[in-house]
Amino acid sequence: MPAVSAKIPPMAAARRRPAAAPGEKSRRRPARSGPQSGRRPARPGRRSRRTPVDRLRAICLALPETTEKIAWSEPTWRVAGKLFAQLDDHHHGADHLAVWLPAPLGEQEAMVFTDPARFFRPPYVGARGWVGVRIDGAVDWSVVTRLVVQAYGLVAPPRLRATLGAAPSSSPRKR
Repeated sequence: MPAVSAKIPPMAAARRRPAAAPGEKSRRRPARSGPQSGRRPARPGRRSRRTPVDRLRAICLALPETTEKIAWSEPTWRVAGKLFAQLDDHHHGADHLAVWLPAPLGEQEAMVFTDPARFFRPPYVGARGWVGVRIDGAVDWSVVTRLVVQAYGLVAPPRLRATLGAAPSSSPRKR
């Protein structure tokens, strides 16, 4: 049986660098850092590009005494131990990135009816009036902020709800 020799493709051989001989300096360049690292420093006055999850997290954590907890493999945001926002990152193969929020009585139906591309009835909690808000694609972050603050006000204790200034007109409801 003839000996089989492994052939190295010509391009792969050309890309290899020979190792440095003993006592010789390595030919590798040291990693650059600082202003010559190839990365531009952030320009003053310009926002860095944040992901939708980062923006949602910033909105939620800006509210008084809010905590973030991973539950059901997704970030959730709570006040006084009560859930007021849950991320839906393609939950069970869904085609969207969204946040689930409690909504005042009747508001879920109105939002889903008026803009079904942006709002939806989420599984599990949709029957209790929660609304799903898509945060992928073109997002109006002022609407998302208003809905998150409203959701917070529905579950927050009265002393924290008072810190919001304009507390939601609806009180929390149970179904």
